[in-house]
Amino acid sequence: MDKKLLDILACPVCKGPLVYKKDNSELICKGDRLAYPIRDDIPVMLEDEARKIPPDEEI
Repeated sequence: MDKKLLDILACPVCKGPLVYKKDNSELICKGDRLAYPIRDDIPVMLEDEARKIPPDEEI
């Protein structure tokens, strides 16, 4: 994930910052506990495509 791109991307739900998780190829919003997938090096920033992070999963 390009650092410049990560700096300008924000959660589409709360507009908060995102954290890149390389091992899962996801962008994580800690506030909303949502994980946005990265497919073919392209972040999919759609709420419907985001995975809800369960409470017992560490962010």
